[in-house]
Amino acid sequence: MFGSKIDLLKKEWLDVVFADKNKTYGAYVLRQQSSSNTAKSLLIASTVFILLFLSPKIVSLFKGSEPEEIVEKQVEVAIATPPPVNPETPPPPPVEPPPPKQDQIKFPPPIVKPDNLVQEQDPPTIEDLKKADPGQKTMEGDPDADIVIATAAGDGPKQAAVVEDTRVYDFVSLESQPMFPGGMAKFYSYLKNTVKYPPMAQENNIQGKVFLSFVVEKDGSLTDIKVDRKLGGGTDEEAVRVLKASPKWIPGIQNGKKVRVKYNIPISFTLSQ
Repeated sequence: MFGSKIDLLKKEWLDVVFADKNKTYGAYVLRQQSSSNTAKSLLIASTVFILLFLSPKIVSLFKGSEPEEIVEKQVEVAIATPPPVNPETPPPPPVEPPPPKQDQIKFPPPIVKPDNLVQEQDPPTIEDLKKADPGQKTMEGDPDADIVIATAAGDGPKQAAVVEDTRVYDFVSLESQPMFPGGMAKFYSYLKNTVKYPPMAQENNIQGKVFLSFVVEKDGSLTDIKVDRKLGGGTDEEAVRVLKASPKWIPGIQNGKKVRVKYNIPISFTLSQ
């Protein structure tokens, strides 16, 4: 046994290793079952790998085969030149138009001619015109005929697209300027009741005016509020807050329509003595 190639997994070698030892210990049992456990592990791993590799094919079999993509072939077609026109070939005979749906009676427009060229022909009577339409010649109508329109159909009158006026106007050149509901006296009363003096401005005795600009929209709301001249100490932010919370104004009017108007206004901050 010892002269041959050593195989540590053989049971004979296992008995030599565990001679005079406790074979009921778990290591001896694990060594005996190692070959079968290894074979089982390899079999299970191989099976799982094959299933994962073939899973797309199996899924496609259950869902049905996907339609093959149709490749369109482009074929070049050579258009032959038309044969030359023979000037001696007579033109085709004129096609007679189909009969009208209603009878017609010849009623040509009046033409001034000498008396010797006037053909004696009685004009159609009122009774005849009640039964038929006037036309260039007398012909019987076909009640089953379709209505034929010889002239090309037009597009009809087109209405110009209405363009909305989004331009911002200067309040000086308007027919009717935007206004706070109730007038500017009501606006200053609104500022007096709404403005809260910032604590930082009070502590630093900051007083003066904040100059702002904004746009009065067509619906009376105030947008694009900007501080043109700052005062500091939180007064600029307070002035912007008050304008954002303002009720809607009465919009400006130009050419009888509501327009967007830019407005400038100062807001005063004064500490009471």
